[in-house]
Amino acid sequence: MRQVLAQVTAAAVTAFGLLTAHAGVLPGPLVNAQWLADNLDKVQVVEVRSNVKSFTEKPEFETDAKSGKKVLAEVGGHIPNARLIDMKTMRTERSYGDLKVKYMIPEKAAFEKTIQAAGIDAGKPIVFVPVGVDATDVDDALRVYWQFKVYGEDDMAVLDGGMATWLIENREHSTAAVTARAGTWVAKADRSAQYFASSEDVAKAIKDKSASLIDSRDARQFNGLGKRDYVYAYGHLEGAKLYGSDLMLNASGGAVKFMAPNTYKALMSAQGIDAAAPVITYCNSGHLSSGPWFVASEILGNKSARLYDGSLHQWTLEKRPLVGAVPLK
Repeated sequence: MRQVLAQVTAAAVTAFGLLTAHAGVLPGPLVNAQWLADNLDKVQVVEVRSNVKSFTEKPEFETDAKSGKKVLAEVGGHIPNARLIDMKTMRTERSYGDLKVKYMIPEKAAFEKTIQAAGIDAGKPIVFVPVGVDATDVDDALRVYWQFKVYGEDDMAVLDGGMATWLIENREHSTAAVTARAGTWVAKADRSAQYFASSEDVAKAIKDKSASLIDSRDARQFNGLGKRDYVYAYGHLEGAKLYGSDLMLNASGGAVKFMAPNTYKALMSAQGIDAAAPVITYCNSGHLSSGPWFVASEILGNKSARLYDGSLHQWTLEKRPLVGAVPLK
């Protein structure tokens, strides 16, 4: 009898622990449109846009000639009562020695000030909403998510399919201008050591293979056939594995959505990447690398995933070497 009671008690304690561990509002790092529609009163919706004008513009639909169905042609508007983050305010120039490196995460005080100016509050879960039509705009939201993560925020998720899916599913939207108000959000910590990789961290990984390097650009840039103008050499980091934007998301009815965790594991394995081992993601400026970081860290639960914020802009500004460049004729 005592043994049975002990087993029941142990099971109850385990169940209570599981309930406690999942007691938050958000079900995980991703939410779908139906979940968000059902829980709008419990979260603060934050739209992340590079084109902030689209926040107040009407969405555009076209009629498919064959099916007669309305098809989303241009995302416009926003989820009612959403806050707006202008992507242009999210990254800044920072000094490292005598060098000025662009596109970096702001320092904590500056980041707090910008987030408060956007009207985002402390103590309420955040759902970031990308535009949702391609990997680049999704990476805008994931980059912002990473910056919040660096500064101690965990109570947040991303809307899978973004605003595009919200509109495709014919859900309520608004074109009203955002109401200016001061938010109360403050950084809970500085977790740079956990999520931020420096040039020195990358150099160490190259030397002792302590972390896998994931290149998030396209194959053309990886192989040295092209580069961005703020990257000062061709090629990739020594030993890096390619995992580009074409392996990030699936197109679905006019929007792009994330895939299943096992699909990412298989894709990364095919690229020679152990998704459970320490990884450092990079690209040209720390934008596209937000995608594989989010997959490794948040979807696959790899707590040893970091993002090289300065990426190849900083690496080549420091005149560090790249490999694999194809001679251009």
